[in-house]
Amino acid sequence: MIAVIAEVTVKAGAGAEFEAVVADLITQIKANEPGNLTYQLVRSRTDAEHYRFFELYSDDAAVEAHGRSEHFRAAGKLMAPLLAGAPKIEYFTAV
Repeated sequence: MIAVIAEVTVKAGAGAEFEAVVADLITQIKANEPGNLTYQLVRSRTDAEHYRFFELYSDDAAVEAHGRSEHFRAAGKLMAPLLAGAPKIEYFTAV
């Protein structure tokens, strides 16, 4: 299994809109990506503008399918203006 952890920081005041975009994205992932096992957004308890995505995929093909999906690309376009900077993304092998 492949794990992905992505850190993002949103612009001041953009949290609610960002969370709404991600909620819709998660609905689309659950409906259309059988290789996605977990997709969870969490918000920092000490910095409300700091988020992390925790993602788990069955294999590399599922990660690639996620990145190529129409719903992910559409959500990315909606999220981009809400972010304070580029996401930091790390890939792991689940053990």
